[in-house]
Amino acid sequence: MACELVSCSNEALISGGEMNRSPNYLCLVLVLQVATASAQTLDETKQEAFRFLEEDQPRLAMIGDAIFSYSELGFQEFKGSKLLTDLLEKEGFTVERGVAGMPTAFVATYGSGHPVIGLMADIDGLPVQSQKPGVAYHDPLIEGAPGHGEGHNTNQAVVTGAALAVKQLIDRYGLEGTIKVFPGVAEELIGSRGFMAKAGLFDGLDAMLDAHLGSRFGTSYGLTNMGLVSVEFTFHGQTAHGASSPWLGRSALDAVTLMDVGWNFAREHLRPEQRSHSIVTWGGDQPNVVPDRASIWYYFREFDYERIRALHEKGRKIAEGAALMTDTTVEERVFAGTWPFNGNKVLAEILQANIERVGMPHWSEADLRLARALQKELGVDEVGLPSEVTPLRRATQRASSTDAGDVTWLVPYVRLTFPSQIPGVTFHHWSSGVSPATPLGHKGIVVGAQAFAGTILDLLLEPAHLDAVRAQFEEDTKDVTWTSLIPEGTIPPIELNADKMEKFRPLLAEFEYDLESGKTYIEQLGIAYPTVRDRP
Repeated sequence: MACELVSCSNEALISGGEMNRSPNYLCLVLVLQVATASAQTLDETKQEAFRFLEEDQPRLAMIGDAIFSYSELGFQEFKGSKLLTDLLEKEGFTVERGVAGMPTAFVATYGSGHPVIGLMADIDGLPVQSQKPGVAYHDPLIEGAPGHGEGHNTNQAVVTGAALAVKQLIDRYGLEGTIKVFPGVAEELIGSRGFMAKAGLFDGLDAMLDAHLGSRFGTSYGLTNMGLVSVEFTFHGQTAHGASSPWLGRSALDAVTLMDVGWNFAREHLRPEQRSHSIVTWGGDQPNVVPDRASIWYYFREFDYERIRALHEKGRKIAEGAALMTDTTVEERVFAGTWPFNGNKVLAEILQANIERVGMPHWSEADLRLARALQKELGVDEVGLPSEVTPLRRATQRASSTDAGDVTWLVPYVRLTFPSQIPGVTFHHWSSGVSPATPLGHKGIVVGAQAFAGTILDLLLEPAHLDAVRAQFEEDTKDVTWTSLIPEGTIPPIELNADKMEKFRPLLAEFEYDLESGKTYIEQLGIAYPTVRDRP
């Protein structure tokens, strides 16, 4: 609705509440806000966002602590997803739940028009990673239970915090632009974003900002990580009595074993750069019954699309050979696939400038004591915590993978590493669960959210930035056509991990974070910060 500048009575100006204020007064306020926005510098607007996030630290900590306590595995992040969607919806975001065939996936949208900025981050935990936060030695909350052995609980706190800070400024100053928040559902299974990409959920984005904790504060650009195909081979045979008449049986487990042996012999003739690993997901019911069904699940990793496809095809041929040798049949199911990811240099430069503007957190003596005690426990250099941001650098391709890879070939992309982790820890290990739900982890969340908020404001308020980002993206992708590694007709394997969570949810309920307690999670658990091993 258009407004014109009007006069207001003194009574209207001094009345106490919104309900008592006249329409003319509210119209004048809107005009004054627009005038203020036009006069305010970008730097001043960023400072507002930074202050908002400093003051919002308890809520950001609550998000991270709650997700930590839920300890939900990939595709089973129901409580974490509900926490985030309920919060974003309450703050005025339009939320679409259950997107791309995944119940825990969502898209939360706020604002209107361009630019359209995406924010995403992983949310899932890992099996057998239960760990008490703030304790500098292995001490699980529940032996054998899932936990956050990579600290993904912090990631969505960064993304949500940045989105809420910028939302306040969109409202205050009538800024043009749209924010979209996506969760990295089942990232540890390379599980969701390939399906989101195939569903067109990233279409129309001008940039995507992704957050992941680490022990440094920085970003990079260029190719990094491997792509992969996640595929399960299931063999079918014939049951028989294992002692009385095994010759009447055809063992699917024999086929799985032969495939495993065959692949391991093939390794000598594969590129040293490739990575491939497997687990047997089903081997039979009991020893005296020849197994008529058995399955083996592989991750095939390589550095580019063609090599990933070739590695998958080699695995398929070895599976067919194993079936031929055992007179069984074989079928495959692709669970997921992703390309290596490519960070946009111009977008990384914009993010890096905001990282340097925000600077490192101010670590307390307790934070430093926790870090050094954990490093001592792990037998690594006792370096404590970093005091300076990491300079911008070109990435190098390494052996790990993330399903964010597909996104990077569809939209300009950058990944932030924010400092909620302790140097020297190992991901997918209990040590990575020590810091993410502590004051140390909370400080990393705040600076990460501030760096993201500053970057979003640069993109909303400086159109030249987006022009340069788009030009870089077009240069990076001019000879590349993204093709999904997920076959047409594949549905997300949302049943994965359901059995594990069914087993552990009742046990985890005892340790679930109370959102109304007014305490942090370690305070609720009664854990002294830090708790370190007594040594002579």
